Amino acid sequence: MAKRSFEVKVPCTSSNIGPGFDVVGLSLSMYLTLEVVVDPSAAEQAAPVLRYSGQGAEEAPLDPYRNLITRVALYVLRVNHVGNFPAGVSIHVKNDIPFGRGLGSSGAAVVAGLLLGNELGQFGISRDRLLDYALMIERHPDNVTAALIGGFVGSYLLELSGKDAETTKVPLSEVLPEYPPDASVSWGRDPPTPPHGIGHYIRFGWAKEIKVIAIVPHFEVLTAEARRVLPDAYSKQDLVFNLQRLAVLTTSLARSPPDVNLIFQAMQDRVHQPYRKHLIPGLPRILASVTPTSHPGLLGICLSGAGPTILALATDNLPHIADTICGEFRKENITCDVQFLDVIEEGASVHSTP
Repeated sequence: MAKRSFEVKVPCTSSNIGPGFDVVGLSLSMYLTLEVVVDPSAAEQAAPVLRYSGQGAEEAPLDPYRNLITRVALYVLRVNHVGNFPAGVSIHVKNDIPFGRGLGSSGAAVVAGLLLGNELGQFGISRDRLLDYALMIERHPDNVTAALIGGFVGSYLLELSGKDAETTKVPLSEVLPEYPPDASVSWGRDPPTPPHGIGHYIRFGWAKEIKVIAIVPHFEVLTAEARRVLPDAYSKQDLVFNLQRLAVLTTSLARSPPDVNLIFQAMQDRVHQPYRKHLIPGLPRILASVTPTSHPGLLGICLSGAGPTILALATDNLPHIADTICGEFRKENITCDVQFLDVIEEGASVHSTP
């Protein structure tokens, strides 16, 4: 086989978006990129060689049997009866997505691994089928769906039955096992094949005028901790509050020109932000003080995912809005990075390179 090279490019994502907890996701113009070379003549190189640059480069594991991206790729290969990586694979991971900040870094890694495995095996797996693979690994569909499909998407998991239900309850340790240092074709049993149609999604529209500001504080919030603080049950009043606003939000963000008052009110939330505010110093003050009245051009503001990143939607005065939010964090002795982002409609991609 001839030497070949390709690039895998996966956008970062924001989930929840106001009242859309665990339901909606947004694909944004900051990327995880894999530059991949496959050289079959390097027969002595049995395992992929990994190198990293960008965000998280110091902490990302370079062992392909420990790294999330290559473990997911190996899952795709093994489900399709290919026991190991092809010889001579070299991967340069270029990452712009900060870890643990609510911008879908782990979801992007999962999607990158899926596309990598599909391309290494040359399986031609469809995008919808790859979503099944993603949902075997990441059981919350909002981030992985947005990263894979692109745009502004709503998603849900189906209520499966029988064998399919049992398969999707398999622990992640059996889907993505911790491979031993001498992992080989014969090691362990084959991983479970994902059922068809684990989840469904729909793409919503997005008005071209709406831009996204991501204010990224210099500290992490662990997803497990952010989920732990949520209650096991909610009042009917709070659930109705969120459902009413979500029904309005998904349509209002597609309308041009955007209706400022409609969107701002529709981005209010009572399901996750009130319970996570103590994890993010300054958040209550930011949500209360940064409004369309105080900052013309602002449409809405919310936590991105589990936080601590703050997402602001706006049509104008983006630098002023960002400066104000960063200023509120500085009162808590927290510094921030600011990213001015666009919504990406095409989602994750694979391209051959020279």
